[in-house]
Amino acid sequence: MAFVLARFLPQIPPRTLFLVDGLGGLLSAVLLAGVLPATRLGQAFGMPLRVLHLLGALAFGFCAYSLLHYWRLPANWPPRLQAIAVANLLYCGLSAGLVLYLLPQLSALALLYFALEIVVVGGLAIMELQAAKSSPDRPAARPPE
Repeated sequence: MAFVLARFLPQIPPRTLFLVDGLGGLLSAVLLAGVLPATRLGQAFGMPLRVLHLLGALAFGFCAYSLLHYWRLPANWPPRLQAIAVANLLYCGLSAGLVLYLLPQLSALALLYFALEIVVVGGLAIMELQAAKSSPDRPAARPPE
């Protein structure tokens, strides 16, 4: 579904993609490492604190990377956008794996949260990959030797 949506969305400028990625990472970091561990809502999730902190720390790292590139967009931005897209997809895989591993102890609310996060982050990653791939700034492929 994300592939279909990404195909019909307008071409989003790379700075905007870095900004959306960075703000999304910040929101995830605050929720996963801050709000959920400190509230009863986090206890109702059923996700261990160390897992919430790990996912929050990763999200914060992605936030810092993306916002840095938003503020100082390098001339050779396509590989950097591709790097955060791949990192986001790996994060989705890690989240999905942890959800499956911890499934018996997770609440329906936790399943809903992580399912939505995976769909949103995965969809953004696909758009980032497409933007990096279709960029006129992308270095030309070297001919085979």
